[in-house]
Amino acid sequence: MRTETWKRSSMLLLTAFIWGIAFVAQSVGMDYVEPFTFNAVRSLLGGIVLIPCIVLLQKLNAGTEKEQERKADRKTLVTGGILCGAALFAGSSLQQIGIAMYSADTNVGKAGFITALYIILVPIMGIALKKHVGASVWAGVLLAVLGFYFLCIKEGFSVEPADLIVLAGSVAFSFHILIIDYFTTRADGVRLSCIQFFICGIISLFFMFLFESPTLGAIWAARIPILYAGVMSCGVAYTLQILGQKNMNPTVASLLLSLESVFSALAGWALLKQSLSLRELLGCALVFAAIVLAQLPDKAKQKF
Repeated sequence: MRTETWKRSSMLLLTAFIWGIAFVAQSVGMDYVEPFTFNAVRSLLGGIVLIPCIVLLQKLNAGTEKEQERKADRKTLVTGGILCGAALFAGSSLQQIGIAMYSADTNVGKAGFITALYIILVPIMGIALKKHVGASVWAGVLLAVLGFYFLCIKEGFSVEPADLIVLAGSVAFSFHILIIDYFTTRADGVRLSCIQFFICGIISLFFMFLFESPTLGAIWAARIPILYAGVMSCGVAYTLQILGQKNMNPTVASLLLSLESVFSALAGWALLKQSLSLRELLGCALVFAAIVLAQLPDKAKQKF
């Protein structure tokens, strides 16, 4: 059981790593296309990438009891995919719009800190859903928030419209994590991931044509960041998230996924030669410590 927990934790850690690198792709992509266009193309691409995987898995499981159970539970799968896709659309779109609204002299790292607040929102929402949250997890959450503050906030924290939009995106991502937590034990993870991408992409297409003026030339110019965001960030990472979250405490999952901001900072340091200050390195260390702390066994729970 412990081995399975570490296996799923590794999946979520890899997810956070891919998302952290994707931050560069998202930033570059925004130089060519607008938020809804970027999200529409990358989400649909992510769904398309998973279709061959689903076909292959279906052939391998043809006639098995597991495959028959999947067919019987198709309604749950579709419902979960629609809800996950809607939450994913809300979170990713609000985040992209908020970042685009920041002025040139505003530290975009502030958006990373605000988005990471889902590590607080998830356990709070989880209490309403009767999810157990141990003392070590709460301590890890508080330590992680402190770490993200040192990592991302480099100026006096002031509230502006863009901050509120990114915060709304953090709320949507919190719902996304909890929705996945509910459906991941009731439906096939890869199929669920595929459906959510197509739902997110279709909704994004609607808003793209309603509010933006996309061109094939601009999309082609952004092909490299879109390919990475679509294949790796969507097709691979979000699927790993769904598989990794199965039977995982959603608060611990949110802490692992929040390492995205740490990996993005480290990627900027290693790949783009951006320097990390002592304050930022301290933030990285605190977040890693929080992840380890949150996964320690809950002694109070073990007594029963």
